[in-house]
Amino acid sequence: MAEARSIGWREVLIVAVIAVAAVLGAAFVTAILPTDAQRVIFHTPLLIAVLLVGTGYVLWRIARKPAEPPEQ
Repeated sequence: MAEARSIGWREVLIVAVIAVAAVLGAAFVTAILPTDAQRVIFHTPLLIAVLLVGTGYVLWRIARKPAEPPEQ
């Protein structure tokens, strides 16, 4: 029987650093945009659309993942 691989602290910290870097990067890019572009980002449902598209993509990838063969 194959051992189940558990997620360790290293993997958790890597994902956390990537998430924090992505948020800080988005904040920096938004800060250097012209005022009109910032207004579009902050006063329209753009974030909702991005979240919907991203969630749909993730769910689509999960649904299309090939089934693993059963272990013997």
